[in-house]
Amino acid sequence: MLEDKLLLWKLKRGHEPAMVRVYLKYRRLLLKLACGLVRDTGTAEDLVQDAFVSLAESVSRLRVNGNLKGYLIRSVVNRARNLRRANSARRGNPVTDDLPAPDEVRPDRWVLHNDQLQHLHRALEQLPPEQREVVTLHLRADLTFREIARLQDVSINTVQSRYRYGLEKLRALMNSELEP
Repeated sequence: MLEDKLLLWKLKRGHEPAMVRVYLKYRRLLLKLACGLVRDTGTAEDLVQDAFVSLAESVSRLRVNGNLKGYLIRSVVNRARNLRRANSARRGNPVTDDLPAPDEVRPDRWVLHNDQLQHLHRALEQLPPEQREVVTLHLRADLTFREIARLQDVSINTVQSRYRYGLEKLRALMNSELEP
């Protein structure tokens, strides 16, 4: 948190290495989050890039009420929502962010992991957008329910319900795919 305040201070004064540090610090988190929300790696990369470009362009008039991490997460989530609303999300490449590197695991286990991950992604796609967003924000971005409630501007009870119903539906979908 303190580092983020210092980075913001440096950004507002045109210190270019500060932007590089912000990018390196949050790019993986934001990309994982975006992949969970839009289900396409190319689109997710575009959302994250747009969020950083927007940060760079508006840094002089930027007023961050919480922290930099929250600001960037909100930026990516809002971009994903806008994309979903416009119904222009591209479909294509499966997300492979959680796959182990081939040299970390034997190839037969890597293939099994890839198959399981694709089943999970198909199940996530079938969740209602609000539930998918809460599950993704909680599990991939490690946000608390209180942080998600503030981000979505809903009550914490609503967030907890969306999470619970989302997990129940995921379990049901995953179990139905596993049964012959």
